[in-house]
Amino acid sequence: MSDKPTSGAKEAVAVKSLLVVEDDLDIGEFIVHAIQQETRYQAFLVVDAFKALNTIRQHKPDMFLLDYQLPGMDGLELYNLLHTTEGLENTPVLFMSANFSEKELDKLRLPYIEKPFELEDLLREIEQIIGA
Repeated sequence: MSDKPTSGAKEAVAVKSLLVVEDDLDIGEFIVHAIQQETRYQAFLVVDAFKALNTIRQHKPDMFLLDYQLPGMDGLELYNLLHTTEGLENTPVLFMSANFSEKELDKLRLPYIEKPFELEDLLREIEQIIGA
């Protein structure tokens, strides 16, 4: 008996993942569901920056989708912490918010999408950032 896989076996393909940090549970669940249904990516939801920091201990995502206005620590502070974490220094981010400082994000050259946004626009931005 051979230990080789059968010719019909498919090789496992690594699926890219996104960590969605959104304090509005309804919006966050909608985004995660849409990403998983409409793209080839896996998405995980946490509702605040501190849960995001705990989550990255077990799972390092390929991209962050961060709400700018989060309780306790805003999205920019979280971004700065994440990008000083070993292994996450070059992980891309997309900010989303109805109220944020465009000037600050533009100065840092960070991509963002304004709420409310069209789902197709969000998915297109995600694909442009990590689809390569």
